[in-house]
Amino acid sequence: MIKTIVKILVALLLFASLLPFAVFYKYKQEIYTDLDAANHREVAIVFGAGLRVDGTPSEILRDRLKTAASLYYRGLVDKILVSGDNRFVEHNEPESMARYLIDDLKVPEEFVIKDFAGRRTYDTCARASDIWSIDRAVLITQGFHLPRALFICNALGIDSVGLSATRQDYILGFKFKLREGFAIYKAIFDVYVWTPGYVKGEKEEL
Repeated sequence: MIKTIVKILVALLLFASLLPFAVFYKYKQEIYTDLDAANHREVAIVFGAGLRVDGTPSEILRDRLKTAASLYYRGLVDKILVSGDNRFVEHNEPESMARYLIDDLKVPEEFVIKDFAGRRTYDTCARASDIWSIDRAVLITQGFHLPRALFICNALGIDSVGLSATRQDYILGFKFKLREGFAIYKAIFDVYVWTPGYVKGEKEEL
């Protein structure tokens, strides 16, 4: 009896340890690293990634926004949805993201949509589907984050591909990759076990 229980526990642990790799390989072919390989999608979803002390986008976030702008200028997306946290007066990710796109990268303001309640990857995907009725998109974030973002958005009904915004070696790159290994378990729990709450709102046009 004890041996059977041990075998079951070992099997479960092995299965759990393989989950991040399973998600990675499932969506590997849906991740592009070259703009020339990308196809047209109506909207690009850019995930927030923190701000500097002065309120401007972090280095990682700037790379995401530059990648989205490159898609726009090549005519590969019509709109850019910038999604981030806005719970604190001094921390307004979507506004900072929009300003960087408009003021620094010269993307016309009418093509930039702001989601002020994208507090987590799950929230961004859920709100994109519920509020803007997005059912097809290209996701813009770094390569280490894309498998989880693709998993969540596709699970929530958004036919998604990913374009990697990795443009350099990041100082905390190893930490981010390690974090993703654990975050994927939370994502699986959110999708299949317990749907988390998120800020809802009225329908809006893209």
